Amino acid sequence: MKMQVNLHTHTTRSHHASGTEREYIENAIAGGLTRLGFSDHAPYVFRDGYYSGFRMAQEAQEDYVTTLQALREEYKGKIDIQIGYEAEYYPEFFEDFLRLITRFEVNYLILGQHFIENEIERRYSGVTTEDESYLETYVNQTCEAMRTGLFTYFAHPDLVNYNGDEKIFNKHYGRLIGCAVDCKVPLEINLLGVRENRFYPHEAFFRLCGEMGAEVCIGCDAHSADVACDTPSFLKAMEMADRWNLRVNHNPTLREVKF
Repeated sequence: MKMQVNLHTHTTRSHHASGTEREYIENAIAGGLTRLGFSDHAPYVFRDGYYSGFRMAQEAQEDYVTTLQALREEYKGKIDIQIGYEAEYYPEFFEDFLRLITRFEVNYLILGQHFIENEIERRYSGVTTEDESYLETYVNQTCEAMRTGLFTYFAHPDLVNYNGDEKIFNKHYGRLIGCAVDCKVPLEINLLGVRENRFYPHEAFFRLCGEMGAEVCIGCDAHSADVACDTPSFLKAMEMADRWNLRVNHNPTLREVKF
């Protein structure tokens, strides 16, 4: 089986990816993709002069969109190019964020909750912890995000590496998975985690997904053009999906982003 769709792709505007958009597209076509979605780390509206160093600046947004619009037209008939963002859900700033990104074309959002509460406090989600409150806050916040109906899918949903009591793990991650089922939001098997042997995709998390009937999808999380279509990691992810009895949606329906 071949990978045909990847909606999780970054650009140099995030300050931690490499390669041109054209290189990503050419590699995606060579790998057999029929649809490639760019979802760079979204610009966000913060206050008091806070600057986020891992996402595109507001000033880069127009160039991001117009560059992809031109390439979409150039590659029409060869591959379907979609323009999106990976974004956190920060309730205090979310309306301003939506107002910002909808100034230009945006086809979809994926949820990637890299920080809990909000980024200014720097409480990174990808920690190893036995603190139940940390996991509980992450789940509460991301469930609220999914209920907005604006996110096409949830990237690396198992980002908090909770290694405490199994019952607490199942309690809170079970709530997240249940919310995803209710909101019909696919949960991503993240190929960056697969190819770098990170703690995610987390076996216990996706075993729960299988037991609860959650829908999952697969995203490359490409930060370099050579993995815009990552066939070796995709095949490993499909083996995981079979092992955990997962329902895989290979082409998630893009949800309209509106303010």
